[in-house]
Amino acid sequence: MINNDVLRSIRYMLDLGDQHVVELARLADPAFALEKADVQAFLRREDDPDYVECSDRVLAHVLDGLVIHCRGRNDNLPPRPVEKRVTNNLVLKKLRVAFELKDVDLHDVFAAAGFPLSKPEMTALFRQPDHHNYRACGDQLLRNFLKGLTLRVRGG
Repeated sequence: MINNDVLRSIRYMLDLGDQHVVELARLADPAFALEKADVQAFLRREDDPDYVECSDRVLAHVLDGLVIHCRGRNDNLPPRPVEKRVTNNLVLKKLRVAFELKDVDLHDVFAAAGFPLSKPEMTALFRQPDHHNYRACGDQLLRNFLKGLTLRVRGG
C-alpha cells in the first residue's frame, strides 16, 4: 500500500492535525527533520503538483512515534533502530503493538471491516519473513484492517 495512504488513514483514524503527525515522528527520534509543510505535501492528492511521496523512513518514524505515544517509552531498553523498508506486514505489527490488540481484537477489527480472517491466516501475517508459514500482507488486507481499526477507534 502507498505510504501516503497509510499516513492519511492513521491521521483520520486518530483525528490528528499536521503538527501532531510531526510530533509523533519526533517521539521516535527528536533529531528527525519533519516539518508541518512536509506532512501537508504527503496528504495532498497524487495529481496535485505539490504532492510528495512519503518515504519509508518517514512512515517508520511516525509508526514508532505512535507506539511510544500509545504505550509509553521504555527507558530501560536502547532505542530501536528505524526500519529501512516498511512493508504492509510491518504496518500491521506496529499498529497491533500501538493499540495493544490481542488475537480476539484483531479478529473483531477484520470482522468489522467485513473481511473475516481465520486464526492461521492471521498468525501467518505476524511471522518472520523467512518462516515457511509467513504470508505477505496484501494491500486489500491492510486497507480492510485500517478500515476496521478506524471503526474501532472512532466508534460507529
